[in-house]
Amino acid sequence: MKKTVVTIGEILWDVFPEGKKPGGSSMNVALHLHKQGLITQFISAIADDKNGKDLIEFLAENNFSTYLIQVNELPTSTVEVTLDEQQQATYEIVEPVAWDAIELSDSLISTVQAANAFVYCSLTCRNEKSKNTILSLLKYAKLKVFDINLREPFYTIETLKLLLNEADILKVNEHELVYLKSALNLSGNTDEQLLKQLSNLFQIKIICLTVGEKGAYVLQQDKLYHHKGYQVKVADTVGAGDSFLATFISSYLNGYPMDTILDRACKVGAFVASQVGANPVYGDEVFN
Repeated sequence: MKKTVVTIGEILWDVFPEGKKPGGSSMNVALHLHKQGLITQFISAIADDKNGKDLIEFLAENNFSTYLIQVNELPTSTVEVTLDEQQQATYEIVEPVAWDAIELSDSLISTVQAANAFVYCSLTCRNEKSKNTILSLLKYAKLKVFDINLREPFYTIETLKLLLNEADILKVNEHELVYLKSALNLSGNTDEQLLKQLSNLFQIKIICLTVGEKGAYVLQQDKLYHHKGYQVKVADTVGAGDSFLATFISSYLNGYPMDTILDRACKVGAFVASQVGANPVYGDEVFN
């Protein structure tokens, strides 16, 4: 039976110097889960404006359900993307936008209740409305996956603690781990020590740490797994971490061993980094 996943968060346009592309980490994760054959629902919000209608059209073209995308009075989100000489992306995120005001409803609760996993991130919690919706939905989730996704200045350690306390699986990158070490006064000197302290502090079953071109680590039941990653010519890094997380989730839910999960996630993350934009087309050949 196909596994089902619900993601909640940002739907937006990434605005590059050469034009705009559909994006948002939460939508990216949902689209990659969908590409990999999982039944995926995405909770977000848009405005009844051209940007919102264009995003709905984009999802429809990708045969993706828009059933849980709400419409409200705030504008559809856009993000200015700047790439440095290494093609690393930085983001200027406008506020307030439609996904800042996601409303709790019975249909959201029943969808999360029925799913195998629920994926959430800290950025969507910058506004009290969406934050409270996420905290309410977490009570109904079977497996809670936290993509910490820190974007300055849209987080506080108090909110992060709330979200970490709920997580069964945490995905964090090397820069976010440095922040957590400082903000939580962790004493570890190595990545492994820090991951174990985080796991113990918040009772997190699995922590995945991405370290850019150096690959990724996973801590599960006190055992550390490592993959050195795949070397590619980077087009841009937009969406690479999102595709890594989606592949990690789909592979985990489909019962692969952890070494294989990590290899599959690194393959897809590297492929997406080698392409322009967050949502390039691919099929099963990407895993070969």
